[in-house]
Amino acid sequence: MNPGQSVWGFSLHLYMNFGLIGRSLSHSFSKTYFEQKFKTLELKDCSYQNFDLNDLSEFTSLSKYNLKGLNVTAPYKEYIIPYLDTISEEAKSIGAVNCIKFMNGITEGYNTDVYGFKQSIKPFLEPIHNRALIFGTGGSSKAVAYALKQIGVDYYFVTSSVSKKTENTFFYSELNEIILSQFLLLINCTPLGMHPLVNDCVQLPFQYVTDKHLAYDLIYNPSETLFLKQCKQKNAVTINGYSMLQLQAEKSWEIWMKP
Repeated sequence: MNPGQSVWGFSLHLYMNFGLIGRSLSHSFSKTYFEQKFKTLELKDCSYQNFDLNDLSEFTSLSKYNLKGLNVTAPYKEYIIPYLDTISEEAKSIGAVNCIKFMNGITEGYNTDVYGFKQSIKPFLEPIHNRALIFGTGGSSKAVAYALKQIGVDYYFVTSSVSKKTENTFFYSELNEIILSQFLLLINCTPLGMHPLVNDCVQLPFQYVTDKHLAYDLIYNPSETLFLKQCKQKNAVTINGYSMLQLQAEKSWEIWMKP
């Protein structure tokens, strides 16, 4: 391969290359965010590319292309770990990676979702928000649970999968007025409601949501999901995932740029 030859749509020779791996990335926040960052900082030798991988076996080929850093999104945050040379203690504890740094031929895995979520929710937490329901059991939900533990908030996961039912897990069918009155922090970590499937929503008894609830959706597109709309109708405070994404993106940049 000749210097400057285009691979995945960008030059290998002239750029510090960054990117995002996952599936269905056409509406991803990361590419737009980092391209604007490069423009603002006048970094003409940086490029950010979406790598829409059908299978993680394709990941090994990406390491040849002069990459400095990658973000990782669904469905690969947990499955990427065996492909990496090393991961941070935090990422190991969570069991999910959403940031990869390429350093001297070594791939290093990190989790910046914890930082992004924790910093974005702190200004909204009241003392009554000391117990949370986390909808979903994937990589993002594990990062959220880790952050809540650091903050001192108890949590239960909510799932529809029998195989994922554990001691601190509810089925959606179990949720009722008593449970909703005891868990005043509601966090959606599922993709339900994400563009373009904006009419999808986690199955909750929304009639039991009140003005004491704080509802957080990790989804940022649309800015107000059906989940948030229904909680807002009950006068709950609502937050989408945009600020979390900004914060985790900046933390990724910090990791990539650190010598």
